[in-house]
Amino acid sequence: MANTKSAIKAARKSLRNASRNQAVKTRLKSLAKAVAKAAAGTDAEAARAAAIAYSSALDRAVKSHVIHRNSASNHKSQWAKLIFAKK
Repeated sequence: MANTKSAIKAARKSLRNASRNQAVKTRLKSLAKAVAKAAAGTDAEAARAAAIAYSSALDRAVKSHVIHRNSASNHKSQWAKLIFAKK
């Protein structure tokens, strides 16, 4: 348990940030599943739109330091290979 006033505040802040980060990560997972589902289908435009939405969400997560930029880059690269090769 935190002993000082600043440590107590830091612990509260940590809980707030953790819940916010968890929401972002959950959204990223949902979007990744949407991209996978769209990629498995036949509609190339839907797959492309889902991949663009996922890529944008990854960029926003990187900007707020929820995930590492290299991790986001790897995810975007893997989906781009799958989606944009279909055409």
